[in-house]
Amino acid sequence: MACGYAPATGAITPYQEVSALPDTFIGFSRASEIDITPDGQFVYVSNRGHDSVAAFAVDDGTGRLAPVGWIAAEGRTPRFFTLDPPSQRLFAANEDSDTIVGFSRDQAAGRLSEGTIVAHTGSPTCILFA
Repeated sequence: MACGYAPATGAITPYQEVSALPDTFIGFSRASEIDITPDGQFVYVSNRGHDSVAAFAVDDGTGRLAPVGWIAAEGRTPRFFTLDPPSQRLFAANEDSDTIVGFSRDQAAGRLSEGTIVAHTGSPTCILFA
């Protein structure tokens, strides 16, 4: 969901509600991580249950989100993800499958490519770049 903020009243009001799940998904899932690219053009959301990462494009004029697509997290329970510093790859920490998976990112379209396991580690919940 995108929100607007009214400084005069201090109120936050809904601007747009968008599901982080494809409309074909039936079952229990909950969002975990949300991240916006440094250029403000794309928003990514991880889904625990659907075990995916959703990509949304941000409309320059309105700020509204439009789905770009979903990609399997290549593991269970993607609790956390982050973009690398140049925003060329997205790394997902799959807590219940003990993996960190790297996805290439199309910087113009926002789409993620099929992932590759880059690390096996116990219950990853955070990734930092030094």
